[in-house]
Amino acid sequence: MDSVDAAGLGIGDQYPPRIMGVLNVSEESPYDPSVYDDPGEAARYVDEQLIDQGADVVDVGLESANKRFEVLTAQQELERLHVAIETLESVSGDAVFSIETRYAAVADEALSQGFDMVNDVCGFADPEMPTVCDEHDAAVVKMASPPDLERPGAIEETDWAECKSEEWVREADYVDMVYEALKQNGLTEKTIVDPAFGGWSEAQTLADDRETFRRLREFRALGKPMLVSINRKNFLGEIADRETDERLPVSLAATSMAVERGAHVIRTHDVAETRDAALIGAAFSEQSTTTRDDVTVSRLDVGSTRELHAHLAERDVDPELAADWVHHAFEIDGLTADERGVLERVAGESGAVWIDLASGRSLLVGSTAAIERVAAGIRDEDGRLSVIEDELERRTR
Repeated sequence: MDSVDAAGLGIGDQYPPRIMGVLNVSEESPYDPSVYDDPGEAARYVDEQLIDQGADVVDVGLESANKRFEVLTAQQELERLHVAIETLESVSGDAVFSIETRYAAVADEALSQGFDMVNDVCGFADPEMPTVCDEHDAAVVKMASPPDLERPGAIEETDWAECKSEEWVREADYVDMVYEALKQNGLTEKTIVDPAFGGWSEAQTLADDRETFRRLREFRALGKPMLVSINRKNFLGEIADRETDERLPVSLAATSMAVERGAHVIRTHDVAETRDAALIGAAFSEQSTTTRDDVTVSRLDVGSTRELHAHLAERDVDPELAADWVHHAFEIDGLTADERGVLERVAGESGAVWIDLASGRSLLVGSTAAIERVAAGIRDEDGRLSVIEDELERRTR
């Protein structure tokens, strides 16, 4: 896992989780508590509500992400940039300042005027963005997005058949598309990846966000630090049946889980609370990287076949080997003696291990490939064995 130096702020496995607070100088959302168009008021907000509360990074947005508004041109963003620059000059606290923009010209001007990093919600749709960031030696957050400056995050609208292949499209699911979107147009040495949570397109569903969050560790295979923006998002509110202003508890629970699953930066409007939740997640995460005597050992964050598959593919190793290397263990209870006999026979034929335990329970252990062969071997069996087949297939993916 590469680390990123963002103007002296280390971001990566060997650093604590970083908190990105949000300031908007867009005039489209006047009731948003983080929106300011006066540099003095904006600076006070940044000092008191962001930096003093624990923000390591302040992300300044020039326009609303709300799809109801028309996308600003680069020139319109440049006309607003003076408010952001004057705010930065008036802030007394110490933080890394990020400019949220999709345009390389805006990023270039902001970085020239004192900003430290870039948050690109269009994922390098502007082909000059990586070059600009490299020239300024600036860290850049790359959000998963199609290569279109007017459709940030609309991952499903990408012509994946052209980018990948028709066969890939038939097999890919939403999270696969997010992963590939992050790879489109490359990654700089200082890229931080963002899996694009939230309603960026009409096609994106709450189930898509839940599945992306569940499989968050897969994105670590890209070898770059990861940012997640999940603060008060709808996919969390739906689980707890809470409206936006009541979603802080679910956001904090998800923050701890995100850090434990490999997130390095949490973007939030609730800085102090999110900082605490992130520290809890970090405290109970296993250390992934250790360096001693100039030797570094990194444990790949692998808890499923999919995760190992991603790591192998990024290293040009046959990903199908994942099925032989990832092992699973299942405890099964409630079977009759005849049903246990069938499973013991099929397990032995499939290269898995079947162990009878006390009180009628049994243990099934084997590689992904072996367990898949067990599932195939009992596919035509009647009764409760079909339930076991379904569970084995579902849990080895």
